[in-house]
Amino acid sequence: MATNPYEVEHNIKESGSRPHRRRPDMSSFTSHLHQISSDSQTSPSPSSSSSARHHQHQHREPLGPTPVDAAALYRLLQDQMATLMVDAPTEDNRRFLEQLVGQLERDVDEPPTRIPGVSQEYLDGLDRVPRGKLGGDNDTCPICAERYLDDPYPLVVELPCAGRHRFDLECVGPWLQSKGTCPLCRHDLTEKKAVEVPKDEDDEDEEDDINGLYG
Repeated sequence: MATNPYEVEHNIKESGSRPHRRRPDMSSFTSHLHQISSDSQTSPSPSSSSSARHHQHQHREPLGPTPVDAAALYRLLQDQMATLMVDAPTEDNRRFLEQLVGQLERDVDEPPTRIPGVSQEYLDGLDRVPRGKLGGDNDTCPICAERYLDDPYPLVVELPCAGRHRFDLECVGPWLQSKGTCPLCRHDLTEKKAVEVPKDEDDEDEEDDINGLYG
């Protein structure tokens, strides 16, 4: 049964039918992320009232992972980036991966109290880039450095950052789930933009009348 995003979206039932690509193996990362997400739940605090305990249970908030679990998560991601760096095809790719490894080292040494990443639903909602809009020898994933069109079923996403940077979903997904930023420009993808509510025309007319009275 297909379990990774590539196989699911392209309905590939056997991993053997997919060509070998230079991609990080994030199976351990995904498993650990799922585990700590499931475990990071509060327990209802002691209460003399059973109804109060039930209320707390219904509305409990998730806790952050333990420092050990958080450090392990970032170490798993760091190991995969370091593996790609060993045989980086270009110097630019090697330097870029080295930067990512360095950022993750700080997270390993000083784990955050919560994982500031995006959800699976967020990944599922990212804009997919049609094959017809991919092309050129330089149109490669910044992480794995492989040409998108070398893959018969490219699964490329465009991030909602200022640079509209593109990546293979398999490569960038774990980074987004653990860091929540664009790997290239560091734009925080977890920030919510403030929505400006347009004024109603009646409200504007009323405001003009008031200004006319006291102007």
